[in-house]
Amino acid sequence: MAKRLLVAYGLWALGGPLGLHHIYLGRDSHALLWMLTLGGFGAGWLWDFWHIPGWVATANGVGVAGDRGGTVPALSPLRLAGQVTVGTYFGLVAALGLPWVPVLLAQPLAVGLGVQLVSSVGDQTAEAPSVLAAAFLASFLFQGWVLAVLPVSLAASVAAQRHRRYKPRGTPLPRLPARLYHLGLACLAFAAPLACRGLCGAAGVLGTLLALPRAATELLLLPLRAIRLLAETLGLAGDPPPQPPTTGFGARSWSQRQQWAYEVLGLPAGASAEDVHRSYRELVKVWHPDHNRQRAEEAQRRFIELQEAYEELGGPRRAAGG
Repeated sequence: MAKRLLVAYGLWALGGPLGLHHIYLGRDSHALLWMLTLGGFGAGWLWDFWHIPGWVATANGVGVAGDRGGTVPALSPLRLAGQVTVGTYFGLVAALGLPWVPVLLAQPLAVGLGVQLVSSVGDQTAEAPSVLAAAFLASFLFQGWVLAVLPVSLAASVAAQRHRRYKPRGTPLPRLPARLYHLGLACLAFAAPLACRGLCGAAGVLGTLLALPRAATELLLLPLRAIRLLAETLGLAGDPPPQPPTTGFGARSWSQRQQWAYEVLGLPAGASAEDVHRSYRELVKVWHPDHNRQRAEEAQRRFIELQEAYEELGGPRRAAGG
């Protein structure tokens, strides 16, 4: 289908920074570059205005040269500058979005892909293995440098210019849905690490904001705590003396405690000391915790009650007998 100049200019005006006019003209590499850099950081989108007629003619097959064979494209300082810029940009994005990935892996890979993307714009391309090899070698040589991404991008760009070539003619483009699918995957791979890093940063900021009220409260209470600490140091204040624990029958009268003890041992009030001793020994065997592991809590409570009841009834009598 023939491409129309008016449609190309309309897409340039409506979605030029997203590369819609490049998608329309079948220039997917250029469209992806514009998507990831928002139209070449704005300047490239304006630059496209003067080149759209030529691209429309090329898309329609007007004035297209035949197979160039082994000819090498002319050296383009503009393409070289774009390769260095985009390679540096991709390297910085990898450093920000993939901090958990080793620098010697993430940075040269991102730089090499950025340089290769610029190399594939239009009718030219470069040998990707050579570009990536130069990026990894330069990253190894300049590791530890603060701005190591810049020489890595320069080395990859020089390798791309050294191995530049024309794309083969006559290769049919995939259908539009497949092209959009591939462009969407590439954009997702680029944006997902940045989005993840942004969400983590937002969560950290939210946690800090939620901790501000507590920090403000602690700051307001700081003078009161300082006064209390000073008073404790001078002996003017202190913690109240600990109170002895009381049992369930400790607050009752003496006669009530006796009645409770007889009931725990299963004896009538006024039972003899021998009956108290015998009942205590029998019930202790029944409710010993070692014999009631399935009912450990209940056995522990009953065992303690038996001890207290026996002490209440048997202790004074043993003392008197002694």
